[in-house]
Amino acid sequence: MNRTENQEDICTHYADEYDKYLGAIVPPIFQNTLFTHKTENHGYSYTRANNPTIEIAERKIAALEGGESAACFSSGVAAISAAILHWLAKDDHLICVSSVYPRTRALIHSYLDKFGITATFVPGHSIEEFEHAIQPNTKLIYLESPSSIIFAMQDLAAVAELAQTHGIVTMIDNTWATPLFQNPLHLGIDVAIHSATKYLGGHSDILGGVVVGRADAIKGIVERERGLLGAIMDPHQAWLLIRSLRTLPVRMKQHQENARKMAAFLETHAAVSQVFYPGLPSHPQYEIGRKQMSGFAGVMSFIVKASYEQLDKMLHGLMMYEMGASWGGFESLISGIAIDEPLSVYTGLPVGTPIIRVSVGLENIDSLIADLHQGLDRLLL
Repeated sequence: MNRTENQEDICTHYADEYDKYLGAIVPPIFQNTLFTHKTENHGYSYTRANNPTIEIAERKIAALEGGESAACFSSGVAAISAAILHWLAKDDHLICVSSVYPRTRALIHSYLDKFGITATFVPGHSIEEFEHAIQPNTKLIYLESPSSIIFAMQDLAAVAELAQTHGIVTMIDNTWATPLFQNPLHLGIDVAIHSATKYLGGHSDILGGVVVGRADAIKGIVERERGLLGAIMDPHQAWLLIRSLRTLPVRMKQHQENARKMAAFLETHAAVSQVFYPGLPSHPQYEIGRKQMSGFAGVMSFIVKASYEQLDKMLHGLMMYEMGASWGGFESLISGIAIDEPLSVYTGLPVGTPIIRVSVGLENIDSLIADLHQGLDRLLL
């Protein structure tokens, strides 16, 4: 049987090359900086450029995403920054969705302008928004679907078709859906980016990022942005990532099952006024999600009928949830934020509106719901 026919087999066996590594069922870590070549030119010289362990992770993720090649980075932010910088030059213009990851927004809005690069942020509700934002010097459209905090989606195939007509590169942060639930490259998007820190790692012990796309484009990023900025993933992180990928299909099924039950519960609680989760049939873009995704991950947000002070007290009283900034690990996390100005424009919600984000982990879902239930009930007293 061909071990690359499905995602499960890619995750468990693809690129492990057992015969090459003495039959080791777990490939070794090449935890070295230097590769000498006195007697053989094997293609490796220095880990900042390439490394066999890192390449195994890259090959697996490229195959999962349906791309020709992939490059691993030291963090998700490093991957995002390298990919964006690769396609932009002085005085270029890009289009970006409004509810993008805040660090990405900061790079585009507050850093790239030093090179004369300008940006237009659009909600991304319709293809017309992207079309109207195109300028003669537009070189890149940056997407995030589902997006941060409010999990809004864009019609990826439609955006890709529009961009191709104008010779514009399309790029997406596909971290939320993972390659198991969404394959943007199959829909015409040029580049997919992942924070491996989240679901791909899944154990809250990896920091990393991945860029996937055409072989020539990835080769250029590796030689220029990754090589010059030195942001390659280290071999031990890559080895942990390979380990994590073996259980990715099983973990994502459980995340999805738990999240659907959690979202359905939240939608019925009297203290909750709105739930942002693409997997809910009541989500305004539910049909877009069903069209371009095969599943829904485990992170969502919701608005409660309470002040931020009440919300903070409630969160600290929960027993099953840790409070933290990341997501996508085995553990359930919860955090409260206030809607900022960009999100206010996008959602119509007032600035300062309290919103809770929850990353539904792999714990018993009945226990998770019961704990959150009692916390939300206290807001009604």
